[in-house]
Amino acid sequence: MAAARRLKRVVATQPGFLSFSENKADVSTRRKRVNKNKKKNWNKHSDINDVEDFLEDIRHQERTTGGLLAEKPDDSLFFLDAGHQQKDDRKASEQVKNKKRKGKSQRPLRIDLILQHDSLVPPIKDVLAYQQPNAKKLRNAAKRVEHLAAKGVVPRSQKKLLNRQTPKTGVKKAVTEANNYPKREYYDIWGQESKSSADPWYLQQTGKKRVKRPEKMNDKPSTLPAVEVIAPGGSYNPDFFSHQALLQEAHNVEIKKQKAEKRIERRLAVDKDKRATEETIFQEQVEGLVEENEDDEVSAINEDDKVSAINEDDKVSAIKEEEEGTVGGAIVLAEKKTERQRKKEKAEKIKEQQRLSEKNQTNKRQQLFQLRSIKATIKQQEKRTAARQKRRKAKMEAQKSQPRRLGKLKFQADDIEIKLSDELRSSLRELKPEGSVLKDRFKSLQKRNLIEPRERAKFKRKYKLKYVEKRAFREIT
Repeated sequence: MAAARRLKRVVATQPGFLSFSENKADVSTRRKRVNKNKKKNWNKHSDINDVEDFLEDIRHQERTTGGLLAEKPDDSLFFLDAGHQQKDDRKASEQVKNKKRKGKSQRPLRIDLILQHDSLVPPIKDVLAYQQPNAKKLRNAAKRVEHLAAKGVVPRSQKKLLNRQTPKTGVKKAVTEANNYPKREYYDIWGQESKSSADPWYLQQTGKKRVKRPEKMNDKPSTLPAVEVIAPGGSYNPDFFSHQALLQEAHNVEIKKQKAEKRIERRLAVDKDKRATEETIFQEQVEGLVEENEDDEVSAINEDDKVSAINEDDKVSAIKEEEEGTVGGAIVLAEKKTERQRKKEKAEKIKEQQRLSEKNQTNKRQQLFQLRSIKATIKQQEKRTAARQKRRKAKMEAQKSQPRRLGKLKFQADDIEIKLSDELRSSLRELKPEGSVLKDRFKSLQKRNLIEPRERAKFKRKYKLKYVEKRAFREIT
């Protein structure tokens, strides 16, 4: 590109260069003396109009003629005037014109001519369209495979695939079945292709067979539509009743918000009667400093009570120890059970077991006469469980249309976009837009459980800004 640009510039400087622009008369003006040592004066006090005119002239020639006129051949610039046409040629041209008039007009429409590309400069070549990811790596791999194939060496990956294939013992000839054979499989020429008998792992690794998609991935996280249609009252020219209904809905939402704020204020409110006053503060400070004698007497009485209580506790503990000693001695001195006593205990135990078994049997026999009441209770239990299951399913279905708690933040629905009665306009042009499409889509993603509710990240500077004054070259700031 640089060489072509340089060639155009050299051609334009030649004496045979034809310019489209008019030659401007050189006006001799005295140049202003400016210090160009500073960079800000370079573009400010530099005259580049001649260079811009020259480049604009070249671009104009490229757009109109497809290149520079100096480079064009004489045949494209001049033509030979051979004089008037002969009568035969005129007749032939008139016949052609008549034929064209009779048929449909071949001339394109004006709108198509406007949309056509009028510049003769070819468009810039899109380099990205010819790029291929990992092209160099793929070329090297292909060269390596060709090099090994020339030597007669089989690559390792191909060897593995050949080893995985089951060896065929013998090729069986396909036996054609008769058309009137009743057990012959039905073949549908418009149906799907027959399943291949190759190894499924091989088909999956080579990309010929897709991985089985889990059924859970087909379930949508929410049953809400992607784009919710607003109520009829949200139109730019709504019906009176539908607009009032939407206003009532927005009014109810605002009332709920106010009730929640008032509830928080009530819980955080402080009772004025329970506030600390100067008297209560003074009493707390003076507490324990006045009436020391009375406190000493009270403390002495309390000490006497404590001593008496301790003596009583000692007596009770001594009595308990004596009782425990006697009991412990009785346990130690207990005699061993005789064989007669053991037999008696065993017989009593067997009698108790028999009594309990007989009682269970009688209860079971009594239940035979209670079959109707048992069936009724079972039916009631089944009804209760069915109703509970129905409520649980209805709750789960309702939860599918509600936003779930995906993160630490809770989803907050956006305000209802509505126009008041005095804000309505008769024309759509006079209507002021309300809301944001980007915010609406972001809230829709949160409502459909595709992303979690988020807050804008707060920027916190790690280090403080430090201002430093720098001195420019030959310039004081």
